[in-house]
Amino acid sequence: MFPVPPRVKVCCIASEEEAALAVRMGASALGLVSRMPSGPGPIPESRIRDIADTVPPGVATFLLTCETTAEPIIAQQRFCRTSTLQLVDEVQPGVHAQLRDALPGISIVQVIHVRGSDGEGALRESVAVSSSVDAILLDSGNPSLSTKELGGTGRVHDWGVSRRIRDAVDVPVFLAGGLNPDNVQKAIAQVIPFAVDVCSGLRSDGRLDETKLAAFMRAVRASAETP
Repeated sequence: MFPVPPRVKVCCIASEEEAALAVRMGASALGLVSRMPSGPGPIPESRIRDIADTVPPGVATFLLTCETTAEPIIAQQRFCRTSTLQLVDEVQPGVHAQLRDALPGISIVQVIHVRGSDGEGALRESVAVSSSVDAILLDSGNPSLSTKELGGTGRVHDWGVSRRIRDAVDVPVFLAGGLNPDNVQKAIAQVIPFAVDVCSGLRSDGRLDETKLAAFMRAVRASAETP
């Protein structure tokens, strides 16, 4: 049994209505996706700003960016006015420090993509970057493809690797990648993450599905009740 369930981040928010639904159902964070090389959910930065402005205090707004250098990331955040940056690709050396200096008070979450079953690469990356960020988000993309996959694949990765990473770092770990109402409780039991992150597992015909979201939230809450 866990003393409290993990927090829930609902990603790929596409409208003020979806944001309000996720908040009403208990989401602690919302993901707003800017331009990406592939995957679901990107919306114009003007829409990200408009949606973020409607989110109540206490609910984090994540700007997902595929940029890897400081200047464009800083410009995006200043325009969109989100509370958190989610860096979905490996950034160039020194970028985390530059973001800290330029954007005081803005949280930085680095995505690490878990591939394969040994997980040594993801583990090394996570440990190396952990001292420079506020949290790590483990996802199931593949940045090495000619068209990079940087999230939203709907694929589950090896949760055993995720647990090793969670135990090895001193910052909160978000778990993403193929989560849905049917498997999230098992994922929580295996990884014990700070938060779970979901996009495609809650959508029907491209829209946030209230029934699926309600089932997901019930399953997450049940993780704190199951021995």
